Amino acid sequence: MTDQTAPGYKPTTTHAEWGAGDPRLLISREDDRSVHHITTDTVRIGLADGNELRLDDTDPVHATITHDERDEYVLTLHGAGEMNANPLSAETDGGDRSEILRTGARFTAGPWTLVFSRDEFADHGRPFGGREGGEFDDQPPQPARPDYSPSDGDGPDGGMEVKDG
Repeated sequence: MTDQTAPGYKPTTTHAEWGAGDPRLLISREDDRSVHHITTDTVRIGLADGNELRLDDTDPVHATITHDERDEYVLTLHGAGEMNANPLSAETDGGDRSEILRTGARFTAGPWTLVFSRDEFADHGRPFGGREGGEFDDQPPQPARPDYSPSDGDGPDGGMEVKDG
């Protein structure tokens, strides 16, 4: 009998509160390094005034990151660049230039390299964190996602608040 089949076993989950895990971008260019904490449901990246993340030597709106109703962060690359989870997207005419960001996802915008990071407990990439066994190890399904409806002001329509500490 494994722990998962023991009477009274209740599976753990990677689900966390809406927007939890300090989602952020680690930004680098030659000797320039910075961190941008994602505190809004939409982050426009590029050179234009009014963007949440302004980067020199990029298109006016080079990329957009959207916090969706499933508590995922989705990158859409509008300008030239590479995405490590979808590396051929730049080569396809009119192809899909979007991907769900998981911790460690890397993309480029002009001369900048950006890496998404979110604390493991809140990164929904794998059931149970996906840290036991190899790639083909049994991955039992996790419980359904919580209802992120804005009953108390949090959630997709009520905005997101990222709290420090």
